[in-house]
Amino acid sequence: MSESKPGSMRYWLARLANLRLAVIAHDLFMVWAGWLAARAVSVAGSEGFNLPLRALFMPELLMILIIQGAVFWYTGLYRGLWRFASLPDLWNLVKGALAGTLLVALYLWLSNSDLQRHFPQLLLVYPIALVIFLGTPRVLYRSWKDATRLERKAQQQQRTVILGAGHSGAVLLRELQRDPYYLLLGMLDDNPVLRHTRVHGVKVLGTLADLRELGREMGVQLAIIAMPGASNEQMQRAVSICEDAGVEIKTLPRLQDLDTIPSMTGKGTDHDGDGTALKKLKSVSLEDLLGRASIELDWDALQAGITNQRVLITGAGGSIGSELALLVMRLRPASLSLIDNSEFNLYQLQQKLQSVDVPGFDNERINWLLGDVLDPVFLEQAFTQQQPQMVLHAAAYKHLPMLQFQLRAAMRNNIIGTRRVADAARKHAAATMVLISTDKAVNATNIMGATKRIAELYCYSYNNQHDTEHSSTKFIVVRFGNVLNSTGSVVPLFQQQISAGGPVTVTHPEIRRYFMSVREAGLLILQAAVIGAGGELFVLDMGAPVSIRYLAEQLIRLAGKQPDVDIEIVYTGLRPGEKLNEELFHRHEKTVSTSHDMILQAMPLAPDSSRLTTLIDSMETQLQTDCTDAELRDLLNSLLRCEQHADAQMVTE
Repeated sequence: MSESKPGSMRYWLARLANLRLAVIAHDLFMVWAGWLAARAVSVAGSEGFNLPLRALFMPELLMILIIQGAVFWYTGLYRGLWRFASLPDLWNLVKGALAGTLLVALYLWLSNSDLQRHFPQLLLVYPIALVIFLGTPRVLYRSWKDATRLERKAQQQQRTVILGAGHSGAVLLRELQRDPYYLLLGMLDDNPVLRHTRVHGVKVLGTLADLRELGREMGVQLAIIAMPGASNEQMQRAVSICEDAGVEIKTLPRLQDLDTIPSMTGKGTDHDGDGTALKKLKSVSLEDLLGRASIELDWDALQAGITNQRVLITGAGGSIGSELALLVMRLRPASLSLIDNSEFNLYQLQQKLQSVDVPGFDNERINWLLGDVLDPVFLEQAFTQQQPQMVLHAAAYKHLPMLQFQLRAAMRNNIIGTRRVADAARKHAAATMVLISTDKAVNATNIMGATKRIAELYCYSYNNQHDTEHSSTKFIVVRFGNVLNSTGSVVPLFQQQISAGGPVTVTHPEIRRYFMSVREAGLLILQAAVIGAGGELFVLDMGAPVSIRYLAEQLIRLAGKQPDVDIEIVYTGLRPGEKLNEELFHRHEKTVSTSHDMILQAMPLAPDSSRLTTLIDSMETQLQTDCTDAELRDLLNSLLRCEQHADAQMVTE
């Protein structure tokens, strides 16, 4: 017969058989020792404790070993393993010892053994000795294995502290205490009142700044930031402390990243329900470092403006478009029409939305429209069939360096495309049309910004331009900066460069940009859409601009590496049309507050609407000819001069 291979069933069965034989041999030896001990104690009165040598191998011992071994086998003593020895195993041992004692006594009586006169002592001492001799090794082995297992378990557990001893920290703590993966060492909180107090029995060890020292003393491996309401600066400080301490970082989602869409009753979701905090743990992301306080929204206005309304979104497969689609769907519109000219983007969005269950909304209400806003027949059919009441125009080309050398495509998509959507919205009496714009449109020095500025001017002027025709459509422009992790943005590029081992390329060490999360942008766009009365140019509050160098450094650190040590940062110089700092307002634009703290209204000078329309007509005609880029650039500058102020920016080479 061939030998069993390690890991095979036959191999493990053979090992188990060998183990049980060793246990049986041990037990038979203990039966022998227990009988001798019982005999020595029982006959001590007449023979003393000194047993003659022949007593060690007395004839009856063989039969006693056979009887006792058979009894133990019958009672199931060898079905269990010593490492799992428990009270049932001890009870089996006691039963086996008592039954064996009776059978041994019967054997000795039938064989007329000389030991019959010592039966009272033997029947008392033998089972006690047997239980002690057999039970003690089992208990000691079980204790040793348990201690080893606990030590190994402690080594496998992550030595964890929680940063933040508030409500969220307390909820998370209860869940961590039930999870064997985490070894909870304590909590840290900057509130001096909480120092040295206990939360669910766990001590608040000190402030966040104490993490470095405590991490070294206690061997902290993981710090969990449980501060969902933390500001940008607080999160950056907490992450910096964790990085200095050299510990892994996880966090609970920020409040604004949780599902903030209200339920059918208008009440928010309970984010601290049992068993959910631990599931929401995630690695720290760039949004956690650059995000701001949670957004307070007027849900009554949002529901009045969107719920049970027919909504159409262009560019629905893009970063902003797909977020708007998700948010609108959760507000349960009467229908949701989604337009995109990319089959793949539309397919991805379809998969995303079909995986979301919204009570009170049937996914059959979603209309998937694959087409181009530059196609007048397609656009007319879409508006005729869907009759949208709200139009969110997110379709645009936005990659600044590429568009700098693609004038024709940029002007057609960003200007003519916007015009076609705006005209269709007005023709089919949509209640609201919202143009999504960019900070690149302010004092534009590049093609992308210039085309978006002209689109702004066209929509901004539309209310006054068509007053005589009694247009009922409200035209609203919403302007904001960069969206984190959007397609084609700098963040995915940096992440790709970091994955490849670097270098990370930054155009200039002093370049700064405005950033917000896609969720924040989507929510504020919808809020602006429902508070506008028509003719407004809303600008979202972007907070302070962020250094792109800081952005790159944080992404490198979040990848577990050190900037300029593990991953090099290389400066490549500003690209054509790129500015060192972006702006949110033109110098001539007055700003006024709105009903929402994070939405401002810019009050630009009214453009020359008739000249703007004439020039766009001319541009549309010229784009169908074999005109040069220089001619298109001149036409673009002519369109920018429609702004009624002397310092209108011109786009140059």
